[in-house]
Amino acid sequence: MSQLFTDRLWNRVEPIWNSYLEHPFVKGLGDGTLEQEKFKHWLKQDYVYLIEYSRLFALGASKSEDLETMTTFAKLLHGVLEVEMGLHRNYAADFGISVEELEQTEPSAITTAYTSYMLNLSQRGGVENVVASVLACEWSYHFIGASLAKWPGALDDNFYSSWVEMYSSAEFTELAESSKQLMNKLAEGKPEQELARLEEIVVRTSQLEYMFWDMVENKEGWPVQVEL
Repeated sequence: MSQLFTDRLWNRVEPIWNSYLEHPFVKGLGDGTLEQEKFKHWLKQDYVYLIEYSRLFALGASKSEDLETMTTFAKLLHGVLEVEMGLHRNYAADFGISVEELEQTEPSAITTAYTSYMLNLSQRGGVENVVASVLACEWSYHFIGASLAKWPGALDDNFYSSWVEMYSSAEFTELAESSKQLMNKLAEGKPEQELARLEEIVVRTSQLEYMFWDMVENKEGWPVQVEL
């Protein structure tokens, strides 16, 4: 049996994703010690990130060459708009942050760089570029959620237990698996040069994920603050 393309990708990204589990922000989510001001920063930045992320799924649907692929993108888009962003809105309500305030968040330098990279690659290429661009976020968040769910107390008396629950849930597992299956489907039969290019996108977005964790840990915005 030939190796799935996502198995090949896993060999490349595993060390990067394992480093997420050692990141102080992620560890703080798992053991409940994360400062709430840092989490608020993640909440706002990830919300505006997900708005742009949603555009990628819509773009993927428009680039799809068959109804099955289009349907998968529609399901993934619904998962982001309702499931993920619903979690953000619930946590925001706990902090007294309105939906309007979430939507008006100014994206940080890293958020802007990350979303711009994904949108640029997706617009320039075919539907396979879209899947490669969105894969690391969807798949790695499930990896983190499933890993943290095994930590003692992560799902018990922990302010962030609903975060861990959602990203380790059967519903989110299905979304991550749908992304992986779509990647394998679109990679099938492609020449090595094309596969290597798609692999680079997944590796780069995985590195940008780490930079995003760093950004929220350090509550970063832009290096030089100016009034817009």
